[in-house]
Amino acid sequence: MSRFLTPKYAGLATYIPGEQPKGIRYIKLNTNESPFPPSPKVAGAINLSVIDGLKLYSDPTAGKIRKAIADFYGLNENEVVATNGSDEALMLAYFALCGGGGDIVAPDVSYGFYPVLAGLLGLPGETIPLKTDFTVDVEAFCKTDKHIVLANPNAPTGIALTLAEMEKIISSNLDRVVIVDEAYVDFGGQSCIPLIRKYDNLIVVQTFSKSRSLAGARLGFAAGQASLMSDLDRVRDMMNPYNINSMTELAGIAAMEDKSYFEACCAKIIENRGFLSKSLAALGFEVLPSSTNFVFARHNRIPGKVLYERLKAEGILVRHFDKKRIEDYNRISVGSRGDMETLIKKLSEILLQ
Repeated sequence: MSRFLTPKYAGLATYIPGEQPKGIRYIKLNTNESPFPPSPKVAGAINLSVIDGLKLYSDPTAGKIRKAIADFYGLNENEVVATNGSDEALMLAYFALCGGGGDIVAPDVSYGFYPVLAGLLGLPGETIPLKTDFTVDVEAFCKTDKHIVLANPNAPTGIALTLAEMEKIISSNLDRVVIVDEAYVDFGGQSCIPLIRKYDNLIVVQTFSKSRSLAGARLGFAAGQASLMSDLDRVRDMMNPYNINSMTELAGIAAMEDKSYFEACCAKIIENRGFLSKSLAALGFEVLPSSTNFVFARHNRIPGKVLYERLKAEGILVRHFDKKRIEDYNRISVGSRGDMETLIKKLSEILLQ
C-alpha cells in the first residue's frame, strides 16, 4: 500500500472472494455461480444498436429494470432500487442506516462482506452466534436493539429460516431496520418480499448472480417501502450515479421476463443438489440441510483444508474457510449433473487413499 492511503483503512480486513483461476481449467464449485448460461432472451436483448448507444450515459434511475423487478414481485417502482450487484445494495443500506455510527448485528457465521462493511464504517461489527446446529438463534435476534442483517438462506451453511421466523424477527425490531439478504432464496427459501407492505423497517436484497445466471453482469436490487428506498437512492446518487450500465439493464430485463427459463434452471439445481447431498452422505459426509445452490459438508476422516487442497490438485475447486468454527467444512456449489458425478468419483478416490 502507498503512504497516501487514509490511515483508518490501512488495518481493515477486505472481502476475500472465491478463487477465479486463470489459465488452468477447473471444475469450478467454489463461488456459487450458475452452471447454466443466461436466458437465451438475454443474447437477443443485446444488439448492435445497443452497443452503439454505449456512447451515451445509461439511465441514472435504471427505470426499466426497476419496473421489470417491480412487476415480477407485485411492487411499485418506487419500492425497488436497482444496484450494481447485491453487494452494492448492502453497501447502500449500511451507509444509509449506519453512516452516522448506528449499530448493526449479524450472525457469527455468515456472508464475509458484512464485517467488511462494518469495518469500513468504523462499526463494532457485532455478531450473534449461530446455535450448535448452525441454525440462526431467532430469539436472540428478536431481543437485540440494533439494526440486523440476515442472509436467508444463510451462507455458507445453506440453512433457511421460515417466513414465520423471519417475520418474528422483523416485528420484534420495529424501531430498527432488518436487512434480509436473499441471494439464495430462489433455491428453496421463502422470500420476505410479501412482508414489505406490512413492515416499514424491512429491506430485502436479492441478486441476479445465482438463479438468473448473470454473475458477470453485476446486477442486484433492494426492495422495501418507498421511504426506505428513497434513502438508499439518496446515498446511491452521492456515491455511484449511473450505477447500472445500459447492457446490464437490458440483460436483467430479459432474464427477469423469462420466467419459465428461470424456474427450469432453479428446479434443475435443486434436483442436482439432492443428488449431491445424497451421494455425499453415502460417502460418510455430514451434510447440512441446504435451501441454496450449494451444500456445506464435512467428513470426520479428513480435515476440511486438506480435502480442499486434494480436490484442487484433482482439478476441482470448492470453498474452504479458515474460521475456527467451520474449518472442518467445505462449501460446494451445485453444478451440472456431470460435474457432480465427477466430484463424487474424485471424493471416493481420495477417501480410499
